Amino acid sequence: MAIYESEITQFIKKLREERPGLEERQRQGRALLWDKDIDRDFARAAQAARVPQKPYVYGTNTDSDKK
Repeated sequence: MAIYESEITQFIKKLREERPGLEERQRQGRALLWDKDIDRDFARAAQAARVPQKPYVYGTNTDSDKK
């Protein structure tokens, strides 16, 4: 009895056969944008230095409010 394979699985297997370096290029692309080392001290300091946003940011502290 044959084991069922979806069309997607068949497509991925065929793609991997046709492009042997595909997975390595995907890893390189991910490392370029996502896999970064985080400086946790800097992130903590940046979070502590944030200024809280006012509840309604539009039209506050304008010259027309002061008159």
